[in-house]
Amino acid sequence: MKTSDFDFDLPAELIANVPADPRDSARLLYINGFDVTDFGMLDLPRLLKPTDVLVFNDTKVIPARLYGTSGEAKIEMTLFKQVNLSTWESLIKNARRLHTGDKIDITSDFYATVLDKKENGAVVVQFNYAGADLFTKLHEVGTMPLPPYIKRERGGKESDKADYQTIYARHEGAVAAPTAGLHFTERVFKALDDKGIKREFITLHVGGGTFLPVKEENVEDHKMHAEYGVITPEVADRLNHYKNEGRRIVPVGTTSLRLLESAADEKGILHPFAKETAIFITPGYKFKFSDALFTNFHTPQSTLFMLVSAFAGIDEMRSAYKHAVEKKYRFFSYGDACLIEKKN
Repeated sequence: MKTSDFDFDLPAELIANVPADPRDSARLLYINGFDVTDFGMLDLPRLLKPTDVLVFNDTKVIPARLYGTSGEAKIEMTLFKQVNLSTWESLIKNARRLHTGDKIDITSDFYATVLDKKENGAVVVQFNYAGADLFTKLHEVGTMPLPPYIKRERGGKESDKADYQTIYARHEGAVAAPTAGLHFTERVFKALDDKGIKREFITLHVGGGTFLPVKEENVEDHKMHAEYGVITPEVADRLNHYKNEGRRIVPVGTTSLRLLESAADEKGILHPFAKETAIFITPGYKFKFSDALFTNFHTPQSTLFMLVSAFAGIDEMRSAYKHAVEKKYRFFSYGDACLIEKKN
């Protein structure tokens, strides 16, 4: 497959720079093969079956974007993968000005030292704080690591600290939000509860590579980023029980789906999970545990659009996205949502 097979035209004005207000006022496109129907987020409970089980990613985004100086150079650094308690791989603007051993001053008592520059453009830095102390410093001076297509002045908006976080975020470690979950509110949860729809939570610490386009001409040449995920034994047992009852498992977001598929074996049994996954799902993949998918509208040529094309069919998804563009749905992290039925 060619990466260009997953391209589509998207007018720039459809890229959302702010979320719907309130969150659950977002639009929702129901996709079932080539049949698409326009709804709103508040319609989700009635589109789901009473026996369905929604699976959410409860990772919590950290303020992973930092501003500092190295000598005369101004530095903008976005952390994207933790190496150990004090060391992170990062993406740095002006990285060409940096060399191994250089110091990046963020505040008077907070700095990072360049340990390595990798071929993929990542810069490995070690902070003078570690563990919980480092996270405390990030919360003091960091800003939310919004994707580059969301336009912000340097330092971001204060409202993004709440907007770019799900209401059920629990475990710190993500540097990008599981954005499908941004649409959920207590009002939606109550409506789901009233219908009897179950909720389960797993954790995948979303990395900064999630939203990047695939640069290789051939899809199979793309090297997927690794992310750390956790499914506890208790949650795995409950989800297997639900599956055996004939209930549908509906991941909320591609991150939840990728973690479920990483932890399921070929017989469709889900196992406890606590390690990295670099699963890359493209058309031809046989889904082992996921039955429907709630997600956002994704970027052209991205691994996420490849995933939904594997789930529902590439022609079907191109047709659905064409409809969404014509109807002026809002795209990407702060945009509208889809409920997608799996192609048989």
